[in-house]
Amino acid sequence: MTKIINGKKLAIKLKESIKNEITNLKKKYKRSPGLAVVQVGNIAASSIYVKAKTKSAREVGIRIFDSHLKKNISEKKLLNIISKLNKNKKIDGILVQLPLPKQIDEQKILNYINPEKDADGFHPINVGKLSISNKINNNLLIPCTPYGCLLMLKSVKENLAGKNAIILGRSNIVGKPMAQLLIKESCTVTIAHSKTKNLPIICQNADIVIAAIGKPEKVKGKWIKKNAIVIDVGINRIQKKINNEIKNKIVGDVNYKEAQKKARAISPVPGGVGPMTIACLLRNTTTAFKNSL
Repeated sequence: MTKIINGKKLAIKLKESIKNEITNLKKKYKRSPGLAVVQVGNIAASSIYVKAKTKSAREVGIRIFDSHLKKNISEKKLLNIISKLNKNKKIDGILVQLPLPKQIDEQKILNYINPEKDADGFHPINVGKLSISNKINNNLLIPCTPYGCLLMLKSVKENLAGKNAIILGRSNIVGKPMAQLLIKESCTVTIAHSKTKNLPIICQNADIVIAAIGKPEKVKGKWIKKNAIVIDVGINRIQKKINNEIKNKIVGDVNYKEAQKKARAISPVPGGVGPMTIACLLRNTTTAFKNSL
């Protein structure tokens, strides 16, 4: 029977561990980790994500410093705000919710965050540390979604060494750091993208499939090797006919019903990677706090 990788349950377990750790840190150092959350504008999806992140942070004992800024803020003013957050000793982690308005250079903003306070793990210095490290150590600030995916994989199979893994997508947020994490687990890694030829055949040879291409149900069941582990990072809103009614539905990048028939284990959408991404953000914030001591 195919195992459903329940991201909600795994995230609750990780959050409980973080909560206990923060309780002990607060007793010893007389303060809790602080997380600054910067949101620009009122994009509905961003507001939902920020609300979920801040709620989870407070639940484990992380203090929130919230900055909700107007959509028309200038890049210079945003940089000044981040500069103040960088200098604030009460703040250990800084999260800038993406996307940002067109007048702002996202990469410039992310690069301006103090790498020691980079809660998302996107700063070039932290990307470099992840790349050159021989193993995943406890003081690294690791991109949250890829790290959450790795923890989900290891909940199914602790030892991933020697497995063939394919990552569908080459983004800086998921694809590239995911490859680094799997290499550290001694996997043989292939990164596929829009220019990849014979993609279904390549997928059929993979023991591990990480789907992060942003195309609803692109990965078909026939692409999946028997007993492969499938992690679906995609979140796509589509319309489907259900009981003769057209309804909005959230689906992943994998055709779940088809893939479930062949996979050894698979993550659902929703309820899979999303909760683990938030839990790993809390992990990074706590790690940044410990690194500063």
